[in-house]
Amino acid sequence: MSSCVAEESVALHADGKNSMVLDNFNSIEGVRIGQVTDKQHHTGCTVVMAENGAVAGVDVRGGAPGTHGTDALRPENLVEQVHAVVLTGGSAFGLATVQGVMRYLRQRNCGFQTEYGVVPIVAGAVVFDLGLNKGKNLPDATMGYQACENSSKEGFEQGCVGAGTGATVGKLFGLERAMKSGQGFASLASPRGLKVWALAVVNAFGDVRNHENGELLAGVRTEDGRQLANAAASLVELEILGGFSENNTVLGVVATNAKLTKTELTRVAQMAQDGIARAVVPSHTLYDGDTIFALSTGSHRGVEVTVVGALAAQLMAKAIVNGVLHAVGVDNLPAYQDLFGA
Repeated sequence: MSSCVAEESVALHADGKNSMVLDNFNSIEGVRIGQVTDKQHHTGCTVVMAENGAVAGVDVRGGAPGTHGTDALRPENLVEQVHAVVLTGGSAFGLATVQGVMRYLRQRNCGFQTEYGVVPIVAGAVVFDLGLNKGKNLPDATMGYQACENSSKEGFEQGCVGAGTGATVGKLFGLERAMKSGQGFASLASPRGLKVWALAVVNAFGDVRNHENGELLAGVRTEDGRQLANAAASLVELEILGGFSENNTVLGVVATNAKLTKTELTRVAQMAQDGIARAVVPSHTLYDGDTIFALSTGSHRGVEVTVVGALAAQLMAKAIVNGVLHAVGVDNLPAYQDLFGA
């Protein structure tokens, strides 16, 4: 059982009787987003809060994950709900942010009820951003706590913010030929009341493409740094990569108001990984830690899990693209806007 006061629901935005509507933000009852951005050290964290509890699933598909609490979300295990999901920079060091989130929740009596008090259930995952940060100021418990305090129902931000502050893409030939990326968001609402949104921290080893038309947006650059080299084409000429490359992993959170079970949300998270595959080339590599969480506050009934999963994949791809389009360059790493304009 969980405790905490649930938030009020928000009005649904729709356009027509038979179509889904993409919107800037469709908040979901009981879910808040907060982030802390350390621009000086190119790192930060993003927290998705569900203080009243959210049924959750997860899918870890990259070959180099850094996670916390994901085993608890396996369908056969005891815990049914989480109270927060933390996405953070700082590589494994950044998992210290989880302690700050747990402290925030415990102070508000939010968590799994035991005879000795509540135990907040917090899951999380990291991106490797030490190539820009260089370990000078790592995300910690204080940052995690502050992200919770910053959270709101309409608290999403895009670009070089939160866990996406130090995000980059296109590391096939190392960080010096990569590009700046960030955090992206996409959401939709249906006339019948279904809401789904996706948040992505875009820190991929590969390139990012527009999933709708295949246009290459950001990634590994040519040696002169002025054009995109096309990682997919470059792979044909390679047999051995340079080993562990800096700054990899796409992290995501999908949230919905559809009433789904833990098993069904695991399937949603699995299907949402298709969004990474559509937008990132190559994806799910040995050097990425691609991880997606799926959350449900469970007020909207009668929705087929395949519908939610398919929409989650669509939105995850869009969120990844948005993370690239809203990024700004830093140091010698340009962003999409720097090479191609806004």
